Amino acid sequence: MNLKNNSNFPVWAIESVEIKNPDPVWIIKGNEERQKLYKLLSIFGVTEIEHIGSTSIPNLPAKPIIDLMASIPSMEQINEMAQKLVSYGWHYVPPELDNRPWRRFFVKVKNDKRAAHLQLMLKGEERWRKQLLFRNTLRANSHLVEEYAILKRRLAKEFANDREAYTEAKAEFVKRVLLMDHNS
Repeated sequence: MNLKNNSNFPVWAIESVEIKNPDPVWIIKGNEERQKLYKLLSIFGVTEIEHIGSTSIPNLPAKPIIDLMASIPSMEQINEMAQKLVSYGWHYVPPELDNRPWRRFFVKVKNDKRAAHLQLMLKGEERWRKQLLFRNTLRANSHLVEEYAILKRRLAKEFANDREAYTEAKAEFVKRVLLMDHNS
């Protein structure tokens, strides 16, 4: 879907892919967002919220967007959760636009740019484990961080105006990291 030709989308939904140099403040912002989200979502039984994605990995260039995920007990209260999050500046991306039925997706916007992403996933969702495994593997391996940085910068140039293609083009690297022997 070419979002650039659709004037119905907000500016932040069609912003280009831009990789910034690593910033230690991202880890601090991630922790701050986690704490705010705990306060908002704990009434819905949320007990796990993680800072994931490139901004959670020291020394890794990234889109300056704090990626978070929260484990939810069920989808039954998703409308109430969405109302609560929207009242605190989060934008709900409906599942039919997100095209990822295993999650519910929210975007926090500041000055017409994405500041944070939040994925709500059911407790036990396999992608939860994979996100943590990927993050933790990169945190422990500076060579993988360097390799991923080079790939991200190249793909950001190649797919500057197509966020979905940028993400898809990183899939082989992610898959390779997830298949590494983590018991050694």
